[in-house]
Amino acid sequence: MNRAAFVQTMIALASASLGLVAALAWNEAIKATLAMLGLGDSLAGLYTYAIIATVVAVIVLSWLGRLASRVGGEAAFTREAEG
Repeated sequence: MNRAAFVQTMIALASASLGLVAALAWNEAIKATLAMLGLGDSLAGLYTYAIIATVVAVIVLSWLGRLASRVGGEAAFTREAEG
């Protein structure tokens, strides 16, 4: 077994898992905030939540894209057909 590939895979899986946990935590925080503002499960609240989630996703993905372009480098994994 390739040790580097194993470590890279474990890092990718841990990152995805922790990202999911963080996303669920933000989900609950935003829902609680909207409920405190009286927008809870109303249609306006659901649209507000969807807009907030979309804006945050776009900002984070844009920032990560810029970071990736500055860092450069090679992909962590290559398919055997490419190698």
